[in-house]
Amino acid sequence: MEAGDGTEEPPLPLALTSFQVSEEFGFLLPDPLTELPEPYGPWMEIAHELPQLIASHRLRSRVLQMPQLSARHLRGREELHLAHLVLSFITMGYVWQEGEEGTVQVLPRNLAVPFWEVSEALGLPPILSHADFVLANWRRKDPSGNLDTIVALPGGESLRGFILVTLLVEKAAVPGIKAIVRALHAILKHDEETLQRALEELAGAIEAMGKALRRMHDHVDPAVFYAVIRIFLSGWKDNPAMPAGLVYEGVSEEPLAYSGGSAAQSTVLHAFDELLGIHHRQDTAAFLHRMRTYMPPPHRAFVEEIHRAPSLRQLVLSSGDGRLRAAFNRCVSALTDFRSCHIAIVTKYISVAAAKAKAGQAEPGARVGPALGKPPTALEAKGTGGSHIFNFLKSIRDTTREGMISV
Repeated sequence: MEAGDGTEEPPLPLALTSFQVSEEFGFLLPDPLTELPEPYGPWMEIAHELPQLIASHRLRSRVLQMPQLSARHLRGREELHLAHLVLSFITMGYVWQEGEEGTVQVLPRNLAVPFWEVSEALGLPPILSHADFVLANWRRKDPSGNLDTIVALPGGESLRGFILVTLLVEKAAVPGIKAIVRALHAILKHDEETLQRALEELAGAIEAMGKALRRMHDHVDPAVFYAVIRIFLSGWKDNPAMPAGLVYEGVSEEPLAYSGGSAAQSTVLHAFDELLGIHHRQDTAAFLHRMRTYMPPPHRAFVEEIHRAPSLRQLVLSSGDGRLRAAFNRCVSALTDFRSCHIAIVTKYISVAAAKAKAGQAEPGARVGPALGKPPTALEAKGTGGSHIFNFLKSIRDTTREGMISV
């Protein structure tokens, strides 16, 4: 739009759509496909039966009978994302069907080659990541808006709850993602009034994310999460159960190592950290940066664009505006609280659940599934992404708190 003197309004520094970020859904894939085209029926058939095939120890034999299909006939981002979701779930089931003591060393060619092709097309690693597990794994169950997953693994309602609560956290972040764009535009224009409003919106979104995250307590049984679900999110990097990694037959003769699914692969918190100028300690920051390679490349580029933008923190410090500083600190405080909430959940679902499993005190109704003889032990003190989980989460929370600007 032209102003009266013929000059043009400068464009927003970030256009969400150019980074495959939705105005309505944020980093979630908007309305994902739920079925692949007909040639890929064999993949979908296995994907829809995964929990039963794993529980009955039949998944590996079914995969070995699967026809060799090429990914070349997949068209568009939605088909590729669904194919990656399906193949990643099948891969995790294949590797972990017999638990941590019955792993395989080779992913068969008829699964490894198309999974590699789809991964290359999307710029994602050939393993289950947050982009598959949550961002692309949802559908509307009915017209009233109830949600369900597209593909599942063992864990029943607890698995469904784990995925959908995480999805609700991502959805709650959307106003905050849009506030980032407005904040960066306001910084460029030195518009402190607009910047303050954007920061208030960001703080509100982070608080809403915390409220959504706390719903985990209502929908996920800790014993089921620890003994059944968690192993299927585990990767083959920094995992004592698979120290050599995994050979992708037809792709590489050498074993490859990839981290499992992790909340650290969610783009949302990386974006907030970059905007607020939160600097994590060296080893923690290195792990977080490695997790960015598990994000869809456009989402990774969005975070890098925020990193390159003028410093919000410097503007707040130099402005001397008390209201602006208060809005900034509210964002940092909300992010600190969110991370404290995450620590409480990890404590309940991993360390307390591990102690109960060891003591044989798991709830009677939450017995380990037949495909998993006993609760996993290889990652007792680690996250599924391979980090030393409590040191990592507490470090992130503490460095976030240190981002507060003192009065």
